[in-house]
Parts: sequence; C-alpha cells; structure tokens
Amino acid sequence: MAKDDLSGKLAAILHADVVASTQLVQQNEQLAHERIQDAFWRFSDTIEKYHGRVQELRGDALLAEFERPSDAVTAALSFQSDHLEHLEDYNDDIRLQIRVGIALGEVVIADGTVTGAGVVLAQRIEQLAEPGGLCITSAIHEALPNRMPFSLDSLGEQTLKGFDDPVRVYQVRLNPGESVPLPQSRSQHQATPQNNWLRTAIIVVLVAMAVAYWSYQSVPREEAASLERMAFPLPDKPSIAVLPFTNMSDDAQQEYFADGMTEDLITDLSKISGLFVIARNSSFSYKGQQVKVRQVAEDLGVRYVLEGSVRRVGDQVRINAQLIDATTGGHIWAERYDGSLADVFALQDQVTAQIMKAMSVTLTQRELEDFESIGTSNTDAHDAYLQGLSFYFHNTPGDNAKAESHFKRAIELDPDFKRAYTALAKVYYKGREWEYAFALETWWRKNVFRAHRILAKSDGEDIADAHVVRSQMALHKHQLDVALREAEQALALNPNDVDALKAKASALIYSGQYEQGRKLASHVIRLDPVVIAEPLYLIGLSYFASGSYQEAVEYINRSIESAPTTSLYVRLLAAAYGKLGMKNEANKAWLKYRKSWKRDSGQFWIAAAVQFYPFQDREILNHLADGFEAAGGVERPPSRFIKLDAETRLSGEEIKALLFGHTIKGRDYWLGDTFRQQRTKDGKVTFSGVNSPIDAVEFEGELSGKSWIEDNRLCDRWPDVKGDLTLCVLIFHDPDSGPDNYYMMTDTGPHPFQVID
Repeated sequence: MAKDDLSGKLAAILHADVVASTQLVQQNEQLAHERIQDAFWRFSDTIEKYHGRVQELRGDALLAEFERPSDAVTAALSFQSDHLEHLEDYNDDIRLQIRVGIALGEVVIADGTVTGAGVVLAQRIEQLAEPGGLCITSAIHEALPNRMPFSLDSLGEQTLKGFDDPVRVYQVRLNPGESVPLPQSRSQHQATPQNNWLRTAIIVVLVAMAVAYWSYQSVPREEAASLERMAFPLPDKPSIAVLPFTNMSDDAQQEYFADGMTEDLITDLSKISGLFVIARNSSFSYKGQQVKVRQVAEDLGVRYVLEGSVRRVGDQVRINAQLIDATTGGHIWAERYDGSLADVFALQDQVTAQIMKAMSVTLTQRELEDFESIGTSNTDAHDAYLQGLSFYFHNTPGDNAKAESHFKRAIELDPDFKRAYTALAKVYYKGREWEYAFALETWWRKNVFRAHRILAKSDGEDIADAHVVRSQMALHKHQLDVALREAEQALALNPNDVDALKAKASALIYSGQYEQGRKLASHVIRLDPVVIAEPLYLIGLSYFASGSYQEAVEYINRSIESAPTTSLYVRLLAAAYGKLGMKNEANKAWLKYRKSWKRDSGQFWIAAAVQFYPFQDREILNHLADGFEAAGGVERPPSRFIKLDAETRLSGEEIKALLFGHTIKGRDYWLGDTFRQQRTKDGKVTFSGVNSPIDAVEFEGELSGKSWIEDNRLCDRWPDVKGDLTLCVLIFHDPDSGPDNYYMMTDTGPHPFQVID
C-alpha cells in the first residue's frame, strides 16, 4: 500500500485494533471476516471525514494520522459511538469491539512502512484502552481545545515497553447526553486520485483477507531474530520464553502480583510435555530491562516470546499478553483479558490455552486434568501465596524468612491449599543452612523436621515441587533409589522443571550413571542458561567420579565463577586439585571451604567432607578422601571416613533382625549427645535422649511410636511429635569400629550406635 509522504512529520497518530479477533474468527470465520471488513471500511470513512489519513492495515489493526489532535479524538469517538449502535443490529456473539490509542509523534517512512516512536507509542497505549474505548497521551490531552464534550480520566503514569520514561495516559469518554462534534469547517476536503487509490487499496486488502485463509499471522512488528546468532540451536519442539509481565497498576506494591502471574504461566506451560519452556530464573533475568524480543530469543535459543502486562485496581484485573514468533518478528496474537480478582484463575487459563493453541500443542489427558487445577479457589489464599513466592525467589536468607509468613497466611485462608504447604516446606528445608536458619530464628535441625511435617500436608495431590523436595531429602540421607524415584515423579508432572532435572541428575551421578547424569545437567543449562552454577558443578562431579579430574576442575571453576559464595563447589574443587597433585591450589580451596564451615575447631576432618557425598562406590569415596587429605584435611580416628556405601548398607531383613526386639544406644556424630531406642518384635518403639534423630525442642520426655521396614529402610512414625512425624533411614555397618557398631544415616547426619541387648 502506498503511503503519503509523511516522513519526519509530527502528527497525531491513531492506532486501533479488534479485541479478541482470534476468538471471533474461531467462532465463525466467514462472518468474522465480513464484519471486520465492514468495521474497517466504516472507520476509514470516518477518519477521512475528520481529515485524517489511513496509512496502513496490519492484520486486525489500523494506523492513521491526523494533522490536529482534536480531529483524531473526535474521529475515534464518532466511530465508537456509531459502532455501538451498529452492534445492536446483531443477534449473535460475533460482536466486534475496537480499542483505540492516540499519541503525538513523528512519523517515519522506512522501506515503505510507516514507523517511528509515535507509532509504537500509539500501539502501546491502545493496549491500555478498554474494549470499545479510547486512550490518549498527555501531549494529545494538552493539545485539545477547551470545552470539548469529553471526559478525560487520568490513568496515571504508565511504564511502557520500549520507552525509558513513564508516559501519562488518559482515558477518553463522551460526556453523557453530548454528541460528537462534527468535522470542523475547513476548505472542502476533496478526494484526490491518491485518496481514491488508497480507498480502493483498503477494499482490496480487506476482501483478500476475507477470502484467504486467516491464521492471524500479523505483519512482522519486531526485528526478527537470527538463527545463526542464537546461543543454542532451536529445540525440536515449540520453544518459548515468558518475560516478566509489567506491573501497570498505579500501586508499585502490586509488583508481586504481576510477577506471580508470570510465574504461574511459566509453571503451567512447563507441565506440558510438548513444549520447551525456559526456566523462571532465566526469564526473570530480563526483569526491568528494555530488551528486544530478538535479543531474548537469541540469548535463550527460543522461537516464541510471550510478553505482557497486568493491571490490578481494587478487585478488577486486566491482563494484556502478546505472543511473538521471534524468527519472523510476527505477532501470533495479542489479546486483552478483563475480569474481577475472582476470575483471575480463569483468565490465566485463557492465556495459557491461547498460547498452546497458537503453537499447535496437544495436551495429554493427564496434562488436561492438571491444567484445570491451580490448587485453590480462594483468591485471597492465592494472593498470599504469590506474595510469598515474590520473596522466596529472591534466594536470600532474609527474604526466605519473609516468605514464611505469607505461605502460612495462604494455608490459614485455605487449609487444603497443598501448593502452599509445599512452598512452606521449601522455606524450612532451606533453613537447614546456617544463614537461613538464623534468619528464620530457629535451630537448623528444627527446620529440617518442620519441612518433613509440612511436606506431609501436601500428600494426596501430585505436585512436582513436593517430589523435588522429597528427592533432595532422600539424597541427603544417601537414599539414592528414593531420590531417583521422586525426581522421576516430579518430571512426569513437569517435564521442564529444572529443579527436578537437577535432582535426577544428582541421583544418577551418585548411583554411577555418570553419562546420563551429565546429559541431564547439560539439559538444565539449556532450559535455564542464565543460572548455570549448579548444573556446571554436577557435570564437574560426574567427571570427578569417573576419574577425569582435569575436566572436573574446569567445570567446577566455571560453577564457582557463576556462584562464588557457594561453599560446596570449592570443597569438591579442593579434592580435584588434590587428586591432580596440585597441592597449593588444593590447600587454597580447602582453606576457603573451612572458613565457611561452622563446626571447625582448629582441625578439619576428612570424614566431615566425605560424608556429604552419597556415592555407593567405595573406590570413589577413597578418591575423595585422598583428594581432601592432599588438600590439608586430617583423619578422625578410627578411620579416615565413614564407609556409607553399598558394601556396608544393610538390607531390610538385616535391619529387622538387628533392631526389632532389641535396644540400641547411640550418639550424635557432631555433638556427642546420646540417645536410646527400644523396639519390640512387632515394631513398637520408644525413644529417649536429645538431638538425634529428632530435635529435642519438638518433645519432652520419652517418645512412643511405630517402626516398620520399607524399601530396605527403617521407618519410624512418631505420632506424639507435633505434626505426626514419619522418618525413614538407612542403616550401615561400621567395619572400622568393630562388628557391633553401626550408623543410622538421618537428616542430621550419620549417627553411630550399638545394640546393647
């Protein structure tokens, strides 16, 4: 379509589009085409009457320019008023609503296309308008004559994508009982040959749109991404990154709500096996940045990018979302979803469903069932849950502690909200680390058992995060088969869950399946290419286990560069350097690790380091001990390290013969406090003592419970402990201390014991 020579000219730019055009076409393709054609024809006629010029048609959108802002505003209101009456003639659901945005800016002609900041600005503020509504910028507002029959309501300063400074936006309505002013008197507007050509071109384009197959592939509006510049090859399935939605609310404190909506969308999409979804951490690395879709796609290696905004005023919510094919720059769809806070779950489902439809993704029956449930119907509980997530994802001890109260509040509002229980369990399990425990103002051991009790509340509903935490807990207690099973269950629910992938990779590596674990860790980097420290460490761990110490050093150093404060990375680095004979580097890494260790009392035991690695292969444990010894670690008699491996692990039958019908006396490996357990042959158990395996803060006096054997583990249920605590542990023989010595591998460490009767 030819354009008037407007390059460099300042004009009032009008941008309009059809609301929910995709759904209208899906309902009745032919009728929708006809009515869109009719609406654009009537709108272009109105624009011409008010001395404007239609410059471009973009799919379901229209672009026009006016010399005077008042003409642009009156033309828009005149059309909207006439169109409202026009809709009354329809007795079906194909009722087009058109929203309009008007901005003042320079028009630029480039490669036959109308462009410029003013065009983009008009587009952006049009997305703020209600269906059938009109929004303008403050520059247009200031240029309007006084005493116009308009009502102008300020929407405040809005942060718009692509613009560094906030823009004040007004909503324009015709005053009740008033009429739209007629076109102002000017020299008679004569149709020029160029005008006639333009009108003919519009008709041709609209008719072509009606006849041709409509797939709502808009003319590209973004610079296309380069496949050659992508950091990763595109996956063999539809790939998408969901950028953090912009908070369009006047209240900055609603930021958590916009972030929560984004996180919910990422979670919902991640559950779909037919999609490749970039992890939350990498998507949120662009938060607050004015970033181009092309750059996001090239950085993350995805074809599609979803961006949008959320506006919440009172109990009203507006979601704007647009899906872009970065390889073409084309907008697949752009929709607005309006509703009350009570409708927020349905609104999110609509957005997710539209994304899947646009990318031609088919759900399995299980995915359909899971997609329909967000876990609660209580919007206040969900709101508290989102506030908790906003703190939890900051990954700092202080913010983790702040998240606790919000998750507790969500549970109070809906005691059946299983995801809130899982989130609270994650808060407490982080609290096993000293800094996180200090922020929670509780002893680290107490936090571990809190996590167990709270996690039990999520039983009965399949939640990927719950299985991930259970996998992490099992791995910490050297229960590799349980850790692997739980991680696989998490991935069955959420194939794109990077935490589940890391949990499975860990279990595979410790089980001796190094290549498979390394492959999964590499896949984590592909899904989450910004936060890569842990998968790099896991790759380094797999190389150490297979005896490739130089490769281990390379990957562990890369993990430390990405997360320099994580002590467990430098611990393994010390062992790898030690195995390479690089004693200076090994000792330097070992000393750095010692500084992070709260229990160091002048000497540091090799055993204290080795016991953190649940390898079942004795040879690998010996290599770790050799590396730590070369780095400066010292032995703790009677042996260099505790042999918690496949050779010393007791079977279920052996545990039953050893413990049922007998009394044991043990001590805390770290603190030396003693405990006693007595079991009858039918599994009744009593416990007395402190610290192990149950925190003394949780009870007073003697405990009674029930014991049984499950998956070659000793399981104890303590109904008297707050929350009805159940714990399962492995039992290992201690050959270095004598034939009657054993270890119970609990959440708080490997605790030695003996059978005393």
